[in-house]
Amino acid sequence: MVLEDNECDSVFEPTITEEHVETLYGNVHCIMTGTPKANRPVILTFHDVGLNHKSCFEKLFSHEDMLEILRHLPVCHVEAPGQHETAKTLPATYIYPTMDQLSEALPAVLKHFGLRTVIGLGVGAGAYILAKFALNHPELVDGLVLININPSAEGLIDSVAYKITEWTHTLQDQVISHLFGKEEIQTNHDLIATYRHNITTTMNQYNVSQFFRSYNSRSALEVERPVPGANINARTLKCSTLLVVGDDSPAVEAVVDCNSKLNPTKTTLLKMSDCGGLPQVVQPAKVIEAFKYFIQGMGYLSSASMTRLRSRTTSSSSISSFDGSRSRAHTNELRGRTHSHGAEEKRGRSHTDASMDSMSNNNMDHMISKSTELAC
Repeated sequence: MVLEDNECDSVFEPTITEEHVETLYGNVHCIMTGTPKANRPVILTFHDVGLNHKSCFEKLFSHEDMLEILRHLPVCHVEAPGQHETAKTLPATYIYPTMDQLSEALPAVLKHFGLRTVIGLGVGAGAYILAKFALNHPELVDGLVLININPSAEGLIDSVAYKITEWTHTLQDQVISHLFGKEEIQTNHDLIATYRHNITTTMNQYNVSQFFRSYNSRSALEVERPVPGANINARTLKCSTLLVVGDDSPAVEAVVDCNSKLNPTKTTLLKMSDCGGLPQVVQPAKVIEAFKYFIQGMGYLSSASMTRLRSRTTSSSSISSFDGSRSRAHTNELRGRTHSHGAEEKRGRSHTDASMDSMSNNNMDHMISKSTELAC
């Protein structure tokens, strides 16, 4: 379904509902913005370790450029048990859910709010949870935007290192090192101080440690890139997927690894320059631009304004490389799957890295991302 211009004519005043939703694995705190409609998906967000929906997504969703999306699509923020502001300490008898169990808590959220399908937007641990949810419930997920996803389980060396870190570093230091790259920690003092203060003053320390431990005990996603004529039935994400990572993020290698395991005809990797561990916080406008194109590619937001992106395109048409030594083997369409589940995206003949500026040069109905990997 393509959304029409006249849906934006009235004053935008979305309703906001805040509820604790009971699931098999404990109560999750949810904030619903807007009114779900049967013929449209809802944006479902899930935060990273040490964050909640405000510290993870407020900068993104309060940005003026996000208004075009919010006019059309409701948003449901989901917070893991005990991770919301002013949360009480979880009972000592409460066994914190695994990452798999947290993903299986999401169907209860959809049922509670009457949601048919969602477009998932997750960061770090939240990206892993949403990917797991999409693998097990593909019929409920129209698309995924995954920031800093790590599809692998912690290895033995990593597990030992984590145990040592628990003994020698504060929880705040551990979370900061998880969220931000080394250069960012050393140079962006204001940002780091803000998030360190947030972790210390607004989050329940015990609850955060439980969520962090659960994330570090995760299993591998067990996804495999389908190969035509070979493992065409490989377990992989069925929906269109946008992977996002900053070039100074501690998750760069993990995200690239995830990209190599997903279907190249449905997956785009966007690597953001001059950006660290939280691109949606540091460069929200760029993330929103990519998000708009992603949603448009699925048949929504045909009337969305792209003036910022187009203006930048007129002054810059540079093509930048994510990794010049990598083989150029695949292309994909950023537009992903149409809402009507139309013809399958065509697979290209070459693999070319392109800046996000070049993305606006194509017609929206035939948006080609130029590659599995984009740099901006």
